[in-house]
Amino acid sequence: MKLLHIDSSALGDNSVTRELTAAIVAQWSAGLDGVQVEHRDLGRDPLPHLTGGSLAKADPAEAAEAERALQQFLDADVVVVGAPMYNFSIPSTLKAWIDRIAVAGRTFRYTEHGPQGLAGGKKVIVASGRGGLYTGSPADFQEPYLRQVFGFLGIDDVEFVRAEGVGLSPQHRAEAIAAAKAAIPQATASLREAA
Repeated sequence: MKLLHIDSSALGDNSVTRELTAAIVAQWSAGLDGVQVEHRDLGRDPLPHLTGGSLAKADPAEAAEAERALQQFLDADVVVVGAPMYNFSIPSTLKAWIDRIAVAGRTFRYTEHGPQGLAGGKKVIVASGRGGLYTGSPADFQEPYLRQVFGFLGIDDVEFVRAEGVGLSPQHRAEAIAAAKAAIPQATASLREAA
């Protein structure tokens, strides 16, 4: 099995989502033989934002890197995404990655019956970090957006591991991370059974 590990936080070692994605990947791969993990750090090594030149493949190096990002995604059986909430949504670096994997004819297509996802059969686990408390709030444009994007690509097996309120106090942060880590075994259980 192939696991694609995506981090997008700009906070380096202070990142809650990086801590959670590392724990998810470790939990999932513990004791399994033949696990291939590929890590892409969008905070450290971001993909360029999509432009007209990107779409025209004007820069061969940029086009090659975009194809590599897409192929990493297509090859993965499992995708673990670190998605901190920035300004009620996701980091622009994560959006740039999504723009590189949402490719007509490769991960989705339009039909006379509407769009059809072509990237199904994958499991996605999103490690979400939020400074405030947003679950169920109309201000949450992070989780609904990610569910929509992955669903559009044909992936309906999406789980969230959330650490909320990490900005409220050091105690809230510690408790939120502990609660999120406690939820990891349940989020990875179906993966371990399938492996």
